[in-house]
Amino acid sequence: MSTLYELTDEFLELMQMAEDPDVDPEVFADTLEGLSGEIEVKAEGYACVLKELEAEEKKFSAEIDRLTVNRNSIRENMKRMKEHLKETMIVIGKPKFNSEHFKFTVAKNGGLQPLRLAPIDMIPDEYVIFEPKADTDKIRRDLNDGVELDFAHLEERGTHLNIR
Repeated sequence: MSTLYELTDEFLELMQMAEDPDVDPEVFADTLEGLSGEIEVKAEGYACVLKELEAEEKKFSAEIDRLTVNRNSIRENMKRMKEHLKETMIVIGKPKFNSEHFKFTVAKNGGLQPLRLAPIDMIPDEYVIFEPKADTDKIRRDLNDGVELDFAHLEERGTHLNIR
């Protein structure tokens, strides 16, 4: 049995045979039927492997989702525990101390001071950054309506394989 690559090459050769007027039409038909059968068998094998890989991918995705939920739960527990310990240290007036294995300190956060803003429509224009954005819906509508635009064009749609 040939590989899919070999079958592709054989089909290309068959296409050249189809253009050759000296090739017997019956020989051409028999060769085409044989190649088609081989490709169908290969495609069946590909489809089986693809379905297995899809099932594996779904299992991995489900496991990733499960682990993500566990990780987020652990993060929330850690955050809650740290906040509780920090609040306790503040309430008892002991923002700094050492234990046998650790040093504990309640310290101010570094970096930029937090900034709270009013809703954007209440901020004067001199404090707002306006970023230009292409109106792709309007551009697509105009191109579909036959308007020629020198800065945009519609491209051909791609193809994909359906296996059911």
